[in-house]
Amino acid sequence: MQNKKNILLKVIRWREHESPKEKALAQILRDEGLSYYPWSNSPNDLYAPHLHTYDKIVYVVRGSITFILPDEEQSLTLHAGDRLELPANTIHSAAVSSQGVTCFEAHL
Repeated sequence: MQNKKNILLKVIRWREHESPKEKALAQILRDEGLSYYPWSNSPNDLYAPHLHTYDKIVYVVRGSITFILPDEEQSLTLHAGDRLELPANTIHSAAVSSQGVTCFEAHL
């Protein structure tokens, strides 16, 4: 079941001392009624500026990634456990850290 509410740009930082387990992040998404899929990028990969026509949620499972949001004049670096809620039609690019990144992504 997909959640149909619109979202605002938001980052929720992982506050625990230990990095989250993959199963814990997957359970959070399932508890919200969201289907998700994993994706990974190699160290130092770059995404050119683009947008999506849907709201999405990204959880970093391992590594880190920086999302660049030119319209908001900000960049957001996410680490393991951090969550990005990215509204539809938000122009963004991304830079993967030197350790690479694995994320879970869900669409609203």
